[in-house]
Amino acid sequence: MTTQSVQTRGRVVLDVEIPARKPWSAIIRKGQTLRITDTHGQQAVDTLFYCADDFGERYSGQDTLRAQGSAYVGLGTSIMSNEGRVMLRVTADSCGLHDTSAGACSCESNTVRFGHQTRYQHACRENFVIEAAKYGLSKRDIVPNLNFFMNVPIDPAGNFTVVDGVSKPGDAIELVAEMDVLCLISNCPQINNPCNGFFPTPVQVTIFDATISEPEA
Repeated sequence: MTTQSVQTRGRVVLDVEIPARKPWSAIIRKGQTLRITDTHGQQAVDTLFYCADDFGERYSGQDTLRAQGSAYVGLGTSIMSNEGRVMLRVTADSCGLHDTSAGACSCESNTVRFGHQTRYQHACRENFVIEAAKYGLSKRDIVPNLNFFMNVPIDPAGNFTVVDGVSKPGDAIELVAEMDVLCLISNCPQINNPCNGFFPTPVQVTIFDATISEPEA
């Protein structure tokens, strides 16, 4: 598990707190840096990326894992699209453990896994659908997602489960956009497994412009 502390970046374009359980979205321009900060610790941040010029090109977990030959996302990972292009690159990561296999919680999966009493609890898939609709996207456009700060061990047989998160308050991950991308986030509302420590909390999202080097005197 390789980590690297986040550093001061260029001009802040956007700095927002995403409340617990809520969705969020923004366009991130090529060269800008997206920083996601787990301000309270142990909070899963479900995330999707789409090419801003063609929403049909979107994040592919399969291509991302195949390209890096690792089951987890972390420092140095290239976030790949279904067209085989690099969408973003992870350039800093103080947590070192992020999932892209377990997917997003939904009302249906909650019912199957945790009982009918959870059927109407809010879930990440519903957050994604709500936020995606702002851009003309529908449920059909919601693909398997990234889960920043979510701890999902995979055993040699390929079995996995969601366990307690390892992210500490203030841990962050930074990604530099290699193309203009639409970012959708569901600040996970799950309370039936330990992905959020059974208590969802806010996270901070910051977008920085590319750092421009000053010319030498």
